[in-house]
This record gives sequence, C-alpha cells and structure tokens, in this order.
Amino acid sequence: MANNSTAKRLKITLVKSPIGFNKTQAATVLGMGLRRIRHTVELADTPETRGMILKVRHLVTVQE
Repeated sequence: MANNSTAKRLKITLVKSPIGFNKTQAATVLGMGLRRIRHTVELADTPETRGMILKVRHLVTVQE
C-alpha cells in the first residue's frame, strides 16, 4: 500500500450542479466530498476515484 504523501493525487472541481441529473450522480458528487460549485477536493488517483470521475465527467473538471 502506497503512502498517501507519495501517492498521485487528483484535484477535482465541481463546475456544474447535479440538480436535474440522475440521483445516483448527485450521490457520487457528494461521495467525492464536493459540496458546491467551484468547490475543489484532492483525492488519491485510484481506480475507484477514476470510476466516480467517469460517472460525473460532465459535472467536474480534473487536474493531475
């Protein structure tokens, strides 16, 4: 298991509201820790995180 300080991180920013989209997409946004538009979180680059990003790719932007 990699140390969190050396693991690759992704900066994810919510750019569009999940209102009006599928409820599971809104739940995914909350699961990522995003609270409001232009809120940015930093998450580890894991297959699970990549899957969540893929599900809501129309609502977020990602920086390496």
